[in-house]
This record gives sequence, C-alpha cells and structure tokens, in this order.
Amino acid sequence: MSKKNKQQPIIENVTITDYAAEGKSIARIDDLVVFVPFAVPGDVVDLKILKKKHSYAEAVVERMIQPSPVRAVPFCRHFGICGGCKWQNLPYEKQLEFKRQQVVDCLTRIAKVEIPEVNPTLGSLETVRYRNKLEYSFSNMRWLTQTELMELENPESDVCRKQPGLGFHIPGAFDKVLHVEECWLQDEISDRIRNAAFSYAVEHGIPFINLRSQEGILRDMMVRVVTTGQIMVLVQAKCVTPADTGQFMGLMSFLSESFPEITSLLYVINNKCNDTFGDLDVHVYRGEDCIYETMENLRFKIGPKSFFQTNSRQAYRLYSTVRELAGLNRDDVVYDLYTGTGTIAQFLAGNVRKVIGIEYVPEAIDDAKVNASINGIENASFFAGDMKDVLNADFISEHGKPDVIVTDPPRVGMHKDVIDVILAAAPKRIVYVSCNPATQARDIAMLDSGYRVAEVQPVDMFPHTQHVEVVTVLEKR
Repeated sequence: MSKKNKQQPIIENVTITDYAAEGKSIARIDDLVVFVPFAVPGDVVDLKILKKKHSYAEAVVERMIQPSPVRAVPFCRHFGICGGCKWQNLPYEKQLEFKRQQVVDCLTRIAKVEIPEVNPTLGSLETVRYRNKLEYSFSNMRWLTQTELMELENPESDVCRKQPGLGFHIPGAFDKVLHVEECWLQDEISDRIRNAAFSYAVEHGIPFINLRSQEGILRDMMVRVVTTGQIMVLVQAKCVTPADTGQFMGLMSFLSESFPEITSLLYVINNKCNDTFGDLDVHVYRGEDCIYETMENLRFKIGPKSFFQTNSRQAYRLYSTVRELAGLNRDDVVYDLYTGTGTIAQFLAGNVRKVIGIEYVPEAIDDAKVNASINGIENASFFAGDMKDVLNADFISEHGKPDVIVTDPPRVGMHKDVIDVILAAAPKRIVYVSCNPATQARDIAMLDSGYRVAEVQPVDMFPHTQHVEVVTVLEKR
C-alpha cells in the first residue's frame, strides 16, 4: 500500500470485507476499520480517506480495481445521489443474508445472551414499487450533479444554482433537493403525479420554497397509494397573500382535472418554517378525507396524519408472523404496547379473549378505535399516554394480568421503567417487534433475568436498504 496527497490520503488495493451500520461497507487496514459507502464486500478498490480517528476512518472509493463477484448493477438513475436504496448494488438474496447477520451480531455482541439459530430473513414479495407512502420536497435550489455542473458555462452563477426541484433532500444538505424524475419505490402513478405537478408549477411561475429564507409557495407533496387502488395526494403550501392562494389553487385544480384516479386530494396551508403539519388543518379539495387499506378481513382507515406501515403487503406478512409466533390461546389477555393505530392488536383480537393497546400519540389511538369499530372488533380497548406512565401496576390490576405482551417500540427501544413493569407482570410470552436490532438487543439483555430467547425472525420491510425488522419471541424461564 502507498499513500499520496497529504490532505486526502489514497490507500491502494484495499479489499472490502463486510457491511456495517447505515449501509456502509467495511475495510480493515491493520488495526484501522474504514467505513466506505456504496461499496460491496469483495470489491478491491483504492480508497480516499476523508476523515480519520484513532481506531476508524471514513473513506470513499477513488478507483475500482476489481468489482466484487456478487456486485449487482443499480437499477435507479438516482442511485448514489439521493441517499436512499443504498444496497441496489447488492443482489437481493445477499441483502437478506446481511440483514440476518446484522440481527445475529446485535444479539451476540450487545445482548450477550444465549440465542437459538436465527431464522433466514423473510424477504419482501415486492422489491421495487413496494412503498405505499412517499413525501417529496419542493425547493427553489435543486441539487446539481457533477455531470450537470460540468455542462454549465458558469456553475457558480445564481441562474445556474437557483433551479427548482421536486424530490428528496440530499443527505447533509437540508436546503438542497435532488430533482427526481423516476423513483422505483412507489407505483408509477406517483411519478406521473409528481412530474405533472412540477411541470405545471414551473410553466405557471409558482415559486418553490427557499428552504433557508422560507420565501416561496410550494413546500411539500405526499403521495399514498394502497393495495385497494385508492390514492391520496396532499400538497403543502405557504400562502401569505390572496395572490399566493390563487396560484396554489391553480395547481390543485390542475391535479384534480388531470388525475381523476386520485380519490383523496388534500391540501395544507403551512406558513411555519418547517413541513410538519400535525398541528395544522387538512382541507379536502376533492374526494374523501381518507383512504382504506385491507388485510385479510380487516379494513384500516388511513388519514393524512395516520401512521401505517409503508410496505403494505410485507406488513401483512409481519403481522401474520407476530400472530403465529405469539402462540395464542382463546382465553389469553394480550397487551399490545406501542400499538400505533392498533393494527397488530386487531390482527390478534380474533384469537384471544381481550387485547389492550397502549400508544403515546392520541390521534393514533383515535384511529385505532375507529378501525376497531369498522371491523366490528369489540374485545380490543385502546389507551393513550406515555408508556412508562400508563403501564403500571394499577393499570394491570384494573385491566387484567397479560398472558402475552406484544411490544413494537420506536427505534429508541423501551424505557427501563416499562421493562421493569413487564418483568413484574410476568407474562408467559413476550413478542418483541423492532425496527432497530441494536436497541432491541439492549432491552433483551435487561429482560434476560426472567426470559429466554426462544425464536428470532428477521423480516425485510425495506428492500435495497440496510434496515431490517426483527420479531423476537421471549419465553418465561
């Protein structure tokens, strides 16, 4: 190996050996661990070191010497720029293997408990156009690729820099948006709606938002497409004057006339400095105020503020896995912690005596109650509040000791107080669903005094990304 360029050293002829967190790959040079994006295990490369600490470094591929035999050709024209789908260059079966290994590593290195053989990752039935929800950002200053910059006569001029875009935020550049012409994550109707909205806005001079100064009108577009065929489109705009509102309503009229297949066309007037709209009114321009997704004989109402798993068909397989592994009996009382809109709770309700769902977000609990009513489920009750405050000895005394606890916490995992209550409640079985194997492993270590790991099932909800869902069954010792 040789080093060149004092500012950014080049390390030659390095073999990429493994995957790490955040979808990056790993190379090991003596005692130094080097993290490299968009490389594949087996690649032989020259690396440019960008940052170096005592025990690790960050680098990019300067030159490909020999591609890995397992390397795949990315299918998206935006690969490597938008920041998503980082594993397109890896065959799907290899993605599933690495996701399983990620779960194994977390349980052995973090939890440090005895585990059974971890099951192969349950792959997604669809590996492209699988998402039911995407959000696109407007910006008056889109990200220009290196190729585009080379084609410009004066790439530093305002005229060149201030070109509008509608797409995804560039990682690490909140005010820059990569203009997306085609995204393989959602049904192609999403591309047609987004591209038509962009063209209309440009042709009619509707200002895109400046994400730094907050000047402009168009902010954000959300598209939801569910398996029932229903489509929701929500557009956010900043409208300070009647003229702003008139321009924006022109776009809404255009979308309504051009896409009659949209069943829920909504808008939000958002004059804040960010795109969150949980505290704002949502207006119906045309159609219904919601759409409906179905799974088995269950129907779920999805409003513009509702949380719902973004891979509908794989969500059904995830919930079915939870139900199967829970080992339910007809007389069981089940607690569904972090229930969200009550989807898992309603999947289990037909197999047990009673289900208790608890969730921090009151609006999600409102949706859970509506969905239970729609589905005629009478043995499920839902409660809103901070889990560590709601789930206590008095609550369990009032609603019954749980035979089974299903818990599906956010990425940060469970609060220690919640774990202590679970241990005190002593259900015969815990089914822990997690989108973060590391925090799940941490929590399992705290549950180890009362429970052993009986089964581990990784589930892939997001093909071509490093993310993995995992269902772990814990049985009372």
